[in-house]
Amino acid sequence: MEATTRIRQCGQGGDTPGGGVSAPAMAAVCIAALLVLLSFALPVLAAEKTIGVVITGNLPYYKEIHKALIEGLNEEGVLASGKYDVVVQTPSAELMSWTNAVRKLIGIGSVLIVSYGAPATLIALETAEVPVVFAGVYNPQGLGISGKNVTGVSSKVPVASLIKSLKRIADFSKLGVVFNEAEKDTVLQANEVKQLEATYGFQSVRFSFKKSEDTSKISNVDALLLTTGCAAMHCVQNIVEAARKAKMPTASTLGGGEADGIILTLAADPAEQGREAARLVARILKGESPGSLPIVQPKKIDFVINMKEATALNFKVPFDLLTSATKVIK
Repeated sequence: MEATTRIRQCGQGGDTPGGGVSAPAMAAVCIAALLVLLSFALPVLAAEKTIGVVITGNLPYYKEIHKALIEGLNEEGVLASGKYDVVVQTPSAELMSWTNAVRKLIGIGSVLIVSYGAPATLIALETAEVPVVFAGVYNPQGLGISGKNVTGVSSKVPVASLIKSLKRIADFSKLGVVFNEAEKDTVLQANEVKQLEATYGFQSVRFSFKKSEDTSKISNVDALLLTTGCAAMHCVQNIVEAARKAKMPTASTLGGGEADGIILTLAADPAEQGREAARLVARILKGESPGSLPIVQPKKIDFVINMKEATALNFKVPFDLLTSATKVIK
């Protein structure tokens, strides 16, 4: 409004007689002033639309996905166009925080929501009417994530392969499974582990994990598997410390815990998750329907072995297992 007002004043001045300035000179001044005003006004008006991002939790894995998403959006020309900005919400790992974060993104007029992790994605689908693009969601088909307004990238990995590898490090008979009843993807993984008991000769024991105090529940097992539960990964250091004291090997289906001492990690590559999500966002913003874009299956799976932790606990890692790893922490 300020720019419009100034332009009008400049135009009126050109019609004022007897000012000592010729009409052509005054016109030139007006044009120059208009160009200056536009140079300030355009950047403000450029980012007309918002892409909302809601993250299930402030975890290293999701941070890597987001970094790749932003890089991908720049490569696709979405952010470079200046028409879109990105607003990120990182709520606490509980239902009300996830819900409030999505509502806030809707309230500021997001034209599309990107969600990392199953809980945030499910809330976005229940709450938002705008397109939803997800990443880092374990088994979206199993969670019933489908419809005309959603697409994304699956982070499902073969749990059987992870258990088989863990068995080669320690021949456990009772496997503790850390999950969260409020995070439906972790329940799916716990059920998947249950179905593998007869094949690999073990009994699974579930530990519902919502806060650090729940670490005290972990007992009477001789190996531990962490699902993609956000609450547990926020307290991964506590869980690893409990496993160290009990001399238990650990494994996880979510990246990020390997640096804290998880011995085996099998997770979908976060960079691929972010890049693929960016491509889907770009296609939707160009007019394609989310429902017409198939869910992308992960092509790159990271298998990380924390050899330093395994050695400290006197676990021997077979050589062929080491050579199959995409990363070894020494």
